Amino acid sequence: MAASDKPSIAFIGLGAMGFGMATHLVKQGYPVTGFDVWPPTLERFRAAGGSTAITPAETVRGHQYVVCMVATAAQAQAVLFEGESPALDAMSEGVSLLLCSTVPCAYVQSLEAELAGKGRGDVLLIDCPVSGGAQRAAEGTLSIMAGGSDQAIEKGRALLQELADTSKLYIVNGGIGAGSNMKMVHQVLAAVKILATSEAMGFAQRMGLDLSYTYDHIQNSDAAAWMFGHRGPRILSDFQPIASATNIIIKDAGIITSEALRLGYSTPMTGTAEQVYFQGVGRGYGADDDSSLIRLYTEGAQELTSPLAEDEKEKKLALVKGLLRGIYLCGTAESLVFARKCQLDLDQVYDLCCNAAGGSKVFETIGPEIISLLRGEQASAGDGGEILQDITSRLREAVAEAQRLRMPLYLGAEASSLIRLASQHASDSTKPLSRASIAMVWAAR
Repeated sequence: MAASDKPSIAFIGLGAMGFGMATHLVKQGYPVTGFDVWPPTLERFRAAGGSTAITPAETVRGHQYVVCMVATAAQAQAVLFEGESPALDAMSEGVSLLLCSTVPCAYVQSLEAELAGKGRGDVLLIDCPVSGGAQRAAEGTLSIMAGGSDQAIEKGRALLQELADTSKLYIVNGGIGAGSNMKMVHQVLAAVKILATSEAMGFAQRMGLDLSYTYDHIQNSDAAAWMFGHRGPRILSDFQPIASATNIIIKDAGIITSEALRLGYSTPMTGTAEQVYFQGVGRGYGADDDSSLIRLYTEGAQELTSPLAEDEKEKKLALVKGLLRGIYLCGTAESLVFARKCQLDLDQVYDLCCNAAGGSKVFETIGPEIISLLRGEQASAGDGGEILQDITSRLREAVAEAQRLRMPLYLGAEASSLIRLASQHASDSTKPLSRASIAMVWAAR
């Protein structure tokens, strides 16, 4: 498509993700009019080749495509419906409205109803939250989870593909709300693994391990994870650059726990992480990069100066791996059983999560076992040579070492308790239990 043939786009919300998405569209030859409440951001966008407007209504007037990439549901409601110049008043007939913000399923469904109630059922709403970070937003290689009517998806598909990686545009069955649910179950993994990175690195530091050594070995092991690979280097560089503030993951964790409560589902791993995030905000870390939460595990601890022998380093590194694998196992189960609760396609959820920020070696290898169990298939103990009791034993060793050090392992302790519950669900806990059997802690509730 020639640049002159590309449709003009209104873009509301030029934060870290939105700015990257909007400037990517400009680079691809789309005429883009941007809006943000922060004037310096508008200046940056003009310098990048975009046009700007000073109200939501002015931004969307005359455009057939509107992208909304604000931070919260409250902000989306404000720019679309509230104030003196809301966007809805100036939207063209048949406009495509892409809501890319991470919001609760209940909100986006209420948005669809409100549009219809105001006589704007012509608006082609797409529920399409994104994942991937600011760099991928600027490259146009995001993961996008899109739900909506067939008509809305058909009209918006080309624009969605422009913003997404060629293999990471997921059209989610279920209409409005399905995209948000897909993002939510992914964020279970993200919320748990962001904190797990700080917990594991804090544990390593308290045991006297060099953090660069720990990072390199974990990322080349069966405890590797995208979040650990992404947050670890920022821990090593004094939490710089600030790529994702703690306040952002708190919002996402809140969506998970509130929606779970609404649906009658338990999220003990995400709930534990949320409580620790609250602690971080209470200490003034809300605007800091979320990798800085390692301070909750290391502040006030005496620095160990004696070098460790090689065999001692290997033993301590094994404790860190055991901690992470136990946490990741429980996060995997919590996410996949929640996906089933939300009536999502588990194969699609698996593909998305393997290729997005929530991915890990544990999810890749044990996720299919859990999916098979959830489909009623017999889970065999000892697949791959590892059973649930192996993971339990290694996690318990890590928790015991933390107790000796008098340091917290918030997620590790919760995961240890959940795995013990899985053993209690088994008809005979003395026999080898499949790794997938952990899912029964959630599935049986």
